[in-house]
Amino acid sequence: MSTPREISTAAPAVVARQLWFTGENQVEVREQLLPEPAANELLVEAICSSVSAGTELLLYRGQLPQHMSLDASLTSLQHAAKYPLQYGYASVGRVARGGKNVAAEWQGKLVFAFQPHASHFAIPVDDVIPLPVELDTYDAVFLANMETAVNLVQDGGPGLGERVVVLGQGIVGLLLSSLLARHPLGALYAVESLTARRARALQVGVQQVFDPTSAAEVNALKERLSASSAGSGADLVYEVSGVPAALNLAIDLCGYHSRIVIGSWYGSKSATIALGGDAHRNRLKIITSQVSSLAPELSGRWDKARRFDLAWEMLRQVQPRKLITHRMTLDGAADLYAQLHRQSDRQGPGDIMQAIFEYPHSR
Repeated sequence: MSTPREISTAAPAVVARQLWFTGENQVEVREQLLPEPAANELLVEAICSSVSAGTELLLYRGQLPQHMSLDASLTSLQHAAKYPLQYGYASVGRVARGGKNVAAEWQGKLVFAFQPHASHFAIPVDDVIPLPVELDTYDAVFLANMETAVNLVQDGGPGLGERVVVLGQGIVGLLLSSLLARHPLGALYAVESLTARRARALQVGVQQVFDPTSAAEVNALKERLSASSAGSGADLVYEVSGVPAALNLAIDLCGYHSRIVIGSWYGSKSATIALGGDAHRNRLKIITSQVSSLAPELSGRWDKARRFDLAWEMLRQVQPRKLITHRMTLDGAADLYAQLHRQSDRQGPGDIMQAIFEYPHSR
């Protein structure tokens, strides 16, 4: 009589498919066997992750500073931009299982994580954010960018009746415009060179969009901003185009004591900025805005948790999943980044608004 075999209760091994940036203009998909999650970790099966066409393109092109971490506030990105490396910071997935110290109710939960593009990942339970029950998964993947847009509004402090201009209508610019359109402004204008983005800007509530490559349109915008008898120029300008030279246009559009909020991260890119003449005499206020912290004047009443709550509510209202134009698996990554590279140089069709990677196992 044979001896009965012991039945194993061990969870099956997980092979993660990961996106790696391996050199300038080079990406590849690698497979990695993941260990069991540690005591306070979750194993998450990704459903989708969004591509940041700004920051990720800087990394793809080798235009990120080498002397600083990618993001000092995020556990997954506390390292320098040296190839090869993983990147990405907006992933939505479902908890497959947890470590021995993780409560059972985490099983099956939908969560958001500031995590590089991968089909599976292990992450400390304190580093994920549970999705609100009623929120669509493909709206939730915009959480990082919506938090940025909320932070930009808070840093700029748009006032009743003010004239506001947003330079750049990429995803952050469009989300920012969507929020500003909910304010009782005097005027809301945008500047964008890509035709598809100009059309989207009008759909989210911008009153008029101008093409920065057209001198006539730039002059028309300046005339609009100077139409009143007093206080000519924009009261508030947001620079979210990712193009350092756009700061010169921001300065040109300003009036006396106007505010410029810089939301772009230029990486190692730079440009000559004209700070003489009117820029000096107008006593401009230039604010650099970065989402990893809150403005000191808000810290008495706001913290990251409160700002996340507001970002979730704005996602419910704006429903940015309609901005997704390209969906693909990681196998399409090389072609996607090449297209984004050409689009950024105005050599492509300009039709990529928001691209996301999907992971079919979790659909």
